[in-house]
Amino acid sequence: MLPITLLSIFGLVVLFLGFQKSKNLLLPATLLFATVVLASNFLHWNDAPSLYFKDMLFENKLTMAFSGIVILSAMLIIALTRGFADDESAQPAEYYAIMLFSLVGAMMMIGFKNLLMLFIGVEILSVSMYVLTGSDKRNLRSNEAALKYFLMGAFATGIMLFGMALLYGSTSSFDITGIKSYVATNAVPSPMFYIGMLMLLIGMLFKVSAAPFHFWTPDVYDGAPTVFTAFMSTIVKTAGFAAIYRLLEGSFSGAYNFWWMTLAAITILTLLAGNVTAVYQSSFKRMMAYSSISHAGYLLLSLTALSSQSQDAIVFYSLAYSVATISAFGVLMLVAKETGVRADDDIETFDVFNGLGKRNPLLAFVLTVSMLSLAGIPLTAGFWGKFMVFSSVVERGLTWMLVVAVLMSAVGIYYYFRAIIAAYMREGTAGSLRVPQFYRLVLVATTIVTIIFGLLPDILKSLV
Repeated sequence: MLPITLLSIFGLVVLFLGFQKSKNLLLPATLLFATVVLASNFLHWNDAPSLYFKDMLFENKLTMAFSGIVILSAMLIIALTRGFADDESAQPAEYYAIMLFSLVGAMMMIGFKNLLMLFIGVEILSVSMYVLTGSDKRNLRSNEAALKYFLMGAFATGIMLFGMALLYGSTSSFDITGIKSYVATNAVPSPMFYIGMLMLLIGMLFKVSAAPFHFWTPDVYDGAPTVFTAFMSTIVKTAGFAAIYRLLEGSFSGAYNFWWMTLAAITILTLLAGNVTAVYQSSFKRMMAYSSISHAGYLLLSLTALSSQSQDAIVFYSLAYSVATISAFGVLMLVAKETGVRADDDIETFDVFNGLGKRNPLLAFVLTVSMLSLAGIPLTAGFWGKFMVFSSVVERGLTWMLVVAVLMSAVGIYYYFRAIIAAYMREGTAGSLRVPQFYRLVLVATTIVTIIFGLLPDILKSLV
């Protein structure tokens, strides 16, 4: 795959650019490289499907769509790192290189055809996230978050690898089509197969913050630098759900009657844990962490249903969630910087948005649109994302899950609107809030995408 090769080369180039005395070239060069990779991702759009690397990687329009979402999200987040050039303690060359290398792992997770390639992709992405989480070496909370993420991630990876070994022992294949053939030709698969399948899914569910494997998420999201929290909550989640969908649809669909109840229970638990706990958070960043957990629950609804609409629902929801999350974290970074609040302090509460509507109407509008989209309010992309997810559940006939999801969506409206209320209905500090032109372009772009896909949701569906 050309994008993976280019990302590997560009990551090394960025490292060498870091030897220059001036850091000013790093950001535009990284954005240029990411743009080239994004264009190359769709280069063979009409030639798909294709196989690469000894048939271990697969490429079709679906994998290109997921990869496009991941690369676009990375571009938008990288654009928000302009402040690295002014920070003497920051190492932007290393940060940008690791972010590009992490995309290699994400794309392997999205397009794997062999479980070994899935494992390599997970490890590349995970190790990159461990390093970025602890990149603020002088911050004790960042170091603690990185250590906690590493230890728990290592256990999850061990469980996932053990599951792969059991699957190979029962099916004699690491290829997902070989595993699917085994399920189709064996009316009663061996207990080793079932245990391996569940262990593999548990390892992957940890990566996407599904309950009860979510306990690391609030502390890691809260302790990591905000820009890397945004990276983690979008790229990792999109790649993780693309990989899980590929596993369930490409290998385990024949054993649906075995695993769907387990996944349904995890889905309901994830929705409850994410939404109910988010209500009690005073920190905006921790609220976004539990919000990430809740959105994992909504995506799991489509995976549990695994209906004909699940594919479109997961792609659209991933895009809608990613752009809205980037908008929210972008506004948080700017407001925290202008008000003198460190983006890693416990005092980063909803109060930082007080009076934002008067101080900077544009930022308040961007924050409002992102919160409305995450809450699933009509005329935003988030509404149609939830609508597609709910439609896939209805198609499968899981009405009871739909009822729980709708109730949890109502709970979500409460904590998302807290930020909007703070921006427009509470008094803040006097004076205006300046937004650099570069940040303005990024936030306006994410807001426009959220509104356009809220008004014209069929655009993406017609492409995929």
